Amino acid sequence: MWKYREFIIGSVKREFQARYRNSILGMAWTVLNPLSMIVVYTVIFSHVMKNKLAGIENEFGYSIYLCAGVLTWGLFSEIVNRIQDVFINNGNLIKKVNFPKLCLPITSIMISLLNFGIIFTLFTLFLVATGNFPGVSYLWLFPVLVIQIFFSLGLGVVLGVLNVFFRDVGQFFGIFLQLWFWATPIVYPESILPEWVKPVMGLNPMADLIAAYHIILIEHTAPGLESLVYVIVLTILVCALAVRIFKKHSADMVDEL
Repeated sequence: MWKYREFIIGSVKREFQARYRNSILGMAWTVLNPLSMIVVYTVIFSHVMKNKLAGIENEFGYSIYLCAGVLTWGLFSEIVNRIQDVFINNGNLIKKVNFPKLCLPITSIMISLLNFGIIFTLFTLFLVATGNFPGVSYLWLFPVLVIQIFFSLGLGVVLGVLNVFFRDVGQFFGIFLQLWFWATPIVYPESILPEWVKPVMGLNPMADLIAAYHIILIEHTAPGLESLVYVIVLTILVCALAVRIFKKHSADMVDEL
């Protein structure tokens, strides 16, 4: 990967520039889009609908809860969706140029992180402006984010390889991702769920990750390590599976593409 770093960085630059090449406002859209979303969430959910979180006496509590979940879920879904299509979309490049195919998923992650970094920086400025910045607890976002990135990478590579041989995989996962979103406490608190649903929710790795973000950004404290053990173990298993599948079928993908 390090040997081909210029190829990866160049690919990120080209895609980022191509997105706004024929746009009048250009890169300003990377700021305006997330900024408008934060404003809408704050105005509608904090003031118009008067939503409150149990135990949180803060007029911005629900908008922070919603933004924290939606933004981090958006990073997860963008990485997985990009990687599951990256081998198919770059089929001609893979067949014509000799380079490590893992450069493509890494490029996808860097593009997604660049977009997320811009959006989350604006969200952080919103937290500071409204007096809701979590202080030192903010640093806990980074290890949680690393876990999420590796989980997304492993899952994306597994789906990406399978998608080369079975094109229905991408279509099916698109539907499954929508169901997964609503099965994760992002727009609603877990406390409103029936008791019989909560053990099932414990099988959802994204529920643990989103909950960790909520604890950091709303309760201004560190998430308990025990709450992340399951998702850490699952991430290791998914990444190990991704390595095994990729190594086994890497050569076959060229013929299939």
